Amino acid sequence: MSRWRALLLGLLLAAPATAQQAPAPEEAVVLGLSRDTVSITTNFDGSEILIFGAVKRETPIPTDTELGVVVTVSGPSLPVRVRRKARRFGIWVNTDVVEVDRAPSFYAVATSGPLYDVLSYVEDLRHKVSIPRAIRSVGAPSHIQDSPSFTEALIRIRKDQEVYKVAEGTVSVDEQTLFRTSIEMPAALTEGNYVTRIFLTRSGDVVSSYETTIYVQKVGLERWLFQLSREQPAIYGVLSLVLAIAAGWAASAAFRFIRS
Repeated sequence: MSRWRALLLGLLLAAPATAQQAPAPEEAVVLGLSRDTVSITTNFDGSEILIFGAVKRETPIPTDTELGVVVTVSGPSLPVRVRRKARRFGIWVNTDVVEVDRAPSFYAVATSGPLYDVLSYVEDLRHKVSIPRAIRSVGAPSHIQDSPSFTEALIRIRKDQEVYKVAEGTVSVDEQTLFRTSIEMPAALTEGNYVTRIFLTRSGDVVSSYETTIYVQKVGLERWLFQLSREQPAIYGVLSLVLAIAAGWAASAAFRFIRS
């Protein structure tokens, strides 16, 4: 038995039984993570999170429909200003600005099949699973008639930066009971809580869901510099200037030494 299968069996056996409560769903998620904390250091170049789980059942496996699994990982959501440029008098200038109310700094969707084969449009609206649904943009200046295009541009840019991604068919499901996938997290991560959600679906409908959190934090020198820039910006600015001067002097000295 492989290591991850043994871990899932342990999770199933350890899952607490509920008594005298509301009826439990016929299928429920039991989840595991390869890690629940990601540490950002000065040489951090990304990470990969293994997400694995099992389906706990009180009834036999349904045979009339196939089990679907959808996994999402969402970074901290922040307001974002999206600007449109246009050519004016031979130069490119900002012409329109739309502020997106909330957009995840990182967002990944992994599925066991094509997204809209395993998740219906209605369920996507309800649970805000797809990337466009995860972004909240409720208003724009009255003179801007095509405000959705700004959200589309934000998605396109962040996909190019690989901080927004949809990985269809990357969740492996074994005998409609065990599932696993891996989410690649890039080097440019925002510190904070990364909400991880798992949805079990049948015929496009969500039959069970589970939510947990991965915490991303800066450590060591990276953490110290980050806190200094927020708590003592004047000192941070002077230190940055001193380091820049020292680096320039060292490069100049090295160049003179090589030439001599």
